[in-house]
Amino acid sequence: MPLVTTTEMFKKAYEGGYAIGAFNVNNMEIIQGITRAAKKLDAPVILQVSSGARKYASHGYLVAMVKAAAEETGLPIALHLDHGPDFETCKACIDGGFTSVMIDGSSLPYE
Repeated sequence: MPLVTTTEMFKKAYEGGYAIGAFNVNNMEIIQGITRAAKKLDAPVILQVSSGARKYASHGYLVAMVKAAAEETGLPIALHLDHGPDFETCKACIDGGFTSVMIDGSSLPYE
């Protein structure tokens, strides 16, 4: 199954009355553990990546591993950038295969 957007996931969850777990990942073993547990529960899952994890594990490797997990499990899986520091990082993630991003503007001026 290809990666899905969080919009798709949330719509189904709202209609079905259930929650979706979101878990930060930074390596293959964590991705496998989370997706294998989700498979046992037949549950969709959001795999989140921080900017630090992108630097540590490499954007391309993380996208490839999450896509492989979606293919292997057949589950709806979204790949989400968690607390993106700026527009450029968010755009790079969207252009590079992420299906969801969140920009963290907490360090920006309120005005």
